[in-house]
Amino acid sequence: MKTLYPELIPYHTFFLETTSKHAVYVELSGNAEGIPIIFLHGGPCSGTKPDHRRFFDPAHYLIILMDQRGCGLSTPFGELEHNTTQDLIADMERIRQQLNIRQWVLFGGSWGATLALLYAQQHTEYVSGMIIRGVFLARQKDMAWFANEGAGMIFPEQWQRLLHCVPEAARTDLMQGLYTALWSDDELAQRRVAREWSAWGAQVALAQAYQASSATEHVTEKMLNQVRMEIHYARQHYFIAENQILAQCPQLQKIPTIIIHGRLDLVCPMEAAMRLHEALPHAEYIVLPNAGHIAQGADMIDALVTATDAMLGLLADKPTL
Repeated sequence: MKTLYPELIPYHTFFLETTSKHAVYVELSGNAEGIPIIFLHGGPCSGTKPDHRRFFDPAHYLIILMDQRGCGLSTPFGELEHNTTQDLIADMERIRQQLNIRQWVLFGGSWGATLALLYAQQHTEYVSGMIIRGVFLARQKDMAWFANEGAGMIFPEQWQRLLHCVPEAARTDLMQGLYTALWSDDELAQRRVAREWSAWGAQVALAQAYQASSATEHVTEKMLNQVRMEIHYARQHYFIAENQILAQCPQLQKIPTIIIHGRLDLVCPMEAAMRLHEALPHAEYIVLPNAGHIAQGADMIDALVTATDAMLGLLADKPTL
């Protein structure tokens, strides 16, 4: 069973300039002459972590991590102006151009998987391969599952806490109720919603591993900004048309693709991964029977590292720079 590669530090970091107030943090590690691969984190508004470099063989990959707008080390943290899916895709393309990369591999999980697929559909010629984990298609049914009683039927106690953090009259349109509270003048209401939304996300993602201590956790300004960004994207349907990702999959048929999904994923249920594989029948499709949503655990790490190693073989004879 494969494990993460040893810890490594970036050999270069920089902030990508944009046409707005945003500065996007980018780091490079591994082999400067290797196959370029970009790690796309989930969220929105989670950011990258040092262990994210370790899914890739540093002897063979040029490893690129970016913190999406308003996330991680990018500045200003939590900024929502000029922060849309299209802005993130444009940032990726600027990074590719600035690094003089002809083609790169996209590696994304959850929201990062969404972003990878959308970028590939818009810039197909620049994508040499894709590794997609925890498929999130950003359809209305996906959000309905997560924030409209679907997952709430599995975790009803935590779901009730989320519902009751907004006034009863606002519960018929929960996303609007959460949004109204987060942008209200009531600081207590803001922080109550931030706490319960964060706890709900953790409960669904971690399932039985969730520790309820977060229910009394102090809500920081960073935490509040993170939740605002998540709600900002969700309320705008992630700035894409309904079913856009599946509808535009025909143009991705020639891209080597590996899809990995945990059957116990309760944030992004298996149906999404199955639909994506139906749309990309050439892709290698790996279902992990005992894995959930997060990119942790022996089975998930083994599958992801195996996938990045396998991609090297798939691309061995293809020029990328």
